[in-house]
Parts: sequence; C-alpha cells; structure tokens
Amino acid sequence: MYEGLKIFAVGDIHGCLESLEALLEILPINWGKDLLIFLGDYIDRGENPRGVVEKIITLKKKYPEHVITLKGNHELMFEWFLEGKNVELFFYNGGEVTISQYYNSEKRMVELPLEHQIFFQELRLFFECEDYLFVHAGINPYKSLKDQTEEDFLWIRGLFYESKKVLPKTVVFGHTPFPTPFLGPDRIGIDTGCVYGGFLTAVMLPDIKFFQVKCKSRR
Repeated sequence: MYEGLKIFAVGDIHGCLESLEALLEILPINWGKDLLIFLGDYIDRGENPRGVVEKIITLKKKYPEHVITLKGNHELMFEWFLEGKNVELFFYNGGEVTISQYYNSEKRMVELPLEHQIFFQELRLFFECEDYLFVHAGINPYKSLKDQTEEDFLWIRGLFYESKKVLPKTVVFGHTPFPTPFLGPDRIGIDTGCVYGGFLTAVMLPDIKFFQVKCKSRR
C-alpha cells in the first residue's frame, strides 16, 4: 500500500503545539498520499497538550488512511490516571498540565470530549511496513515481535538502543531524548527533547532526512 511513497515520522511532542505546527509547515509531505506517523507522547509537560491532540485529530479526520498515531508511555499514564491508578506517577511526569486542560470546573472532574476519548482509545502500540517498524520506545531485541509486551513498546530504553543485535527491520522510535537524532544501522531515534528546550524532530524515509524546529515553548 505504501510502496513508492514517503514516510514521515514525528518524535515526542509533549504539548508543544507551536513547535508541531512549525514542523508540519516545513515537511515536504504530499498530503493524502505520503504517510505521517506520530510516535506518541502527545501530552504532559508542554503548554498545550490538548491543542496537540486536537491538531492531530484534525489531521486524522482529513487524511484517515495516511495519519498513524502510536501510543506513548504518557498516554498510558493518563489512561491509568483516569482509572484512578498510579496517580502520583502521572503528576510526577508532568501530568498536571494535561489535567488542567481537561478539567471541568463545574463538574469538578476531568472530562474528555468524545473525539478525544476515541483518539486515546485507538492509539496503536506499533506500526509495521515492509522495511520499518515504528514504535514509541523500542522493542526487546531478544524477543520476536509477537512476544513483545506493552511495557517493551512503551518503556524500554538501553536494552533496546544499546544492543548490537541485528534487527529484522529498521526500528524508528522516540521516548529517549538525545541531543541529536540517534542513527544506528537498524535504529533511528527522533526524540530530541523539544519540551526541554531541544528540537522537535521528524524523519523522512526512506531518504533518512531529518527536519527540526527549535522548541517554541516558554518553558
């Protein structure tokens, strides 16, 4: 389905809506034909997590077959929070910004619009095509794809990107921030710490060309 098309993957946004909008402006996407993949962590820490979600929902509605949204560990923590679990962990990781933007003061509760509920429910753990595997954090290189767990996909770090084990496909991932994109023989990391004052990064495949915008948040 995607043969001959460009694939663009975008790293961790963390509520940095202005940076996301600026990055989308410079990507040479053939909208409605090329594939755009978001690697998760849309919320928390940055100034406008709700705005980021709304922006991506709009893109998905306009190009439903060509915008792919993956789940990040921050979306999982938000899910836990809404279920009343691991609340302190969510706030420790910047969840207070997200909560404030979804808080209904009249009802005194966090309330998500239906479109946003559906957005979070439909997030994928990974997306696979012929030459690439896209995932939030990475994979356990010593297990087959079918044996990976949600914890592997959303939380793994050094065991994945420090491993010398050859992978069957190039894995494009976020989650772990690097000063510059991580480029290995079969691993491409594109979390470059936008919310910490770094860059929001996208990679264009198969060219392996990077596009970046400096963090535009006041954080």
